[in-house]
Amino acid sequence: MTILDKIIARKQEEVAERKALISAKELEMKGYFAKTTNSLKTSLLNPSSSGIISEFKRKSPSKGIINANVTPEDVTFGYVQAGAACLSVLTDIDFFGGSDDDFLRARKANPSIPMIRKDFMIDEYQIIEAKSLGADVILLIAANLSPQRIKELGKLTKDLGMETLLEIHDEEELNRSLCEYIDVVGVNNRNLKNFSEQNVNASLELAEKIPANCIKISESCISQAETIKLLKSVGYRGFLMGETFMKTENPPKALADLIAQL
Repeated sequence: MTILDKIIARKQEEVAERKALISAKELEMKGYFAKTTNSLKTSLLNPSSSGIISEFKRKSPSKGIINANVTPEDVTFGYVQAGAACLSVLTDIDFFGGSDDDFLRARKANPSIPMIRKDFMIDEYQIIEAKSLGADVILLIAANLSPQRIKELGKLTKDLGMETLLEIHDEEELNRSLCEYIDVVGVNNRNLKNFSEQNVNASLELAEKIPANCIKISESCISQAETIKLLKSVGYRGFLMGETFMKTENPPKALADLIAQL
């Protein structure tokens, strides 16, 4: 059983537990459900955008604890002040140490920037839940979803006024997963089955294979300004970065320093 298999098995249990506590109808009546969406597409297409999607991430299955000494509101507010184009906040508890509370605290501190709920989405309930948390963008991971499920979850996301980020790892996932409900395509440079690889080869290999009308972002294994410049040269508009910043004592300063080099 791969790490991804273990995550999805636990996620199925977690979703069932959450449904027993609060119904989807109740979620639609609370929190940020009525909030207008902040568009990731608009942010990334802005000529003055840094393109950097800065992530609040406490730990990972491969690295363990990355940073336990910071708060989501301080880090994400600092990211926005430094020039982030978008925020990504982990809400998976068991494997990434995230929580809904982390997302809500970041949302309250940053009402106007696009925010991705970073989790393993397998059920419509999670989409409704994300909307109530104030998410603007839903992550759908091709590695753990069938093309039909991507369509179904993507349609609900669109119907609720949010945007969909489709995460792929290779050409096969791209070809079977693209559909009319996808707003942004993200190439994850890290293999989710073993959380290995430390380069952006996947993004470089897929750059010309992603349709030209798709906004594309590169995810993970990015740490240098030169890497971002290279990815920009082959058409990437967004760059999702978490550990590069989070492993430092002052994540917002690490982001500001990187943007200065760009």
